[in-house]
Amino acid sequence: MYVLISDRDAGEYKKALAPIFPDVEFHAVVREADIQDHVEKMEVLVTVFRVSDELLKQAVKLQWIQVTTAGVNYLLDRPSLKKEVIVTSCRGIHGPQMSEMAVLLMLALNRDFPQVVRNQVRRRWERWPGKLLFQKQVGILGMGVIGEAIADKCKCFGMTVLGIDIVERKIASVDAFYHPDKLPEVAGKVDYLILTAPSTPETKKIVGSKVLSRMKPTAYVINIARGELVDEAALIEALESGKIAGAALDTLPVEPLPEDHPLWRAKNVIITPHVGGMSDIYCEQTLPIIEENLRRFIQGERRDLINYIER
Repeated sequence: MYVLISDRDAGEYKKALAPIFPDVEFHAVVREADIQDHVEKMEVLVTVFRVSDELLKQAVKLQWIQVTTAGVNYLLDRPSLKKEVIVTSCRGIHGPQMSEMAVLLMLALNRDFPQVVRNQVRRRWERWPGKLLFQKQVGILGMGVIGEAIADKCKCFGMTVLGIDIVERKIASVDAFYHPDKLPEVAGKVDYLILTAPSTPETKKIVGSKVLSRMKPTAYVINIARGELVDEAALIEALESGKIAGAALDTLPVEPLPEDHPLWRAKNVIITPHVGGMSDIYCEQTLPIIEENLRRFIQGERRDLINYIER
């Protein structure tokens, strides 16, 4: 079986998997462009890259794609993705890094860390009282693995946690649960609205003028999920008019963000380049899923693969 691993950590994946599966022919590339050299031979593709439709069209032997990230919507939309090709993801491993990212962004907004950095560059000694997370309210839209991990960390800061999800679960760190229909109501209560929900037709632009207009002028929006969740025009209007205090955006509708985009110039916005899901131990985090899925695939248990995508 011909397995191509195309990832920044492709060598590490190959080094870990090859001794376990000695009968599998592993190949590793770190550049997306190098997939082309293997496209007609590969039967399994393990990848972090957004494989193009043209590559899929040429992948005549391809049987299974294991994506090393959580999101696969872009792949499912490819016209040349054959129905018989299995797609799996690494959903469920991002709780530690995404929750740390959420806390980082809350603290950075609270303490105006962009201004701290600007002052350091200018060698300016300026002091001001920072806001606390302690005794504040946070709303978390999307209470899966990531949402729950964020809730746990927020509790460590003495915050009140309001969970928002279509499925209500008993989570010790969540003080109250709300259906997404109640999002405008919840938005009016919280000091931070953190978005961790997946991109679906129901969540597209779920944070728009109706939600933003209900928020406190001292409140913040933090999006570490998908850019499509936020109505960008409504967010810019809310920021410019002072309806909300600011925003932190690790994900945007168009990435990379165009250089002339008004969000770059906004003083009350922190923009990060969609890095919340990354970590220094990412290979270690994803390997258990990839190894087990490869074992099941070889044994013919193909519909029992972890994070099997029904389509």
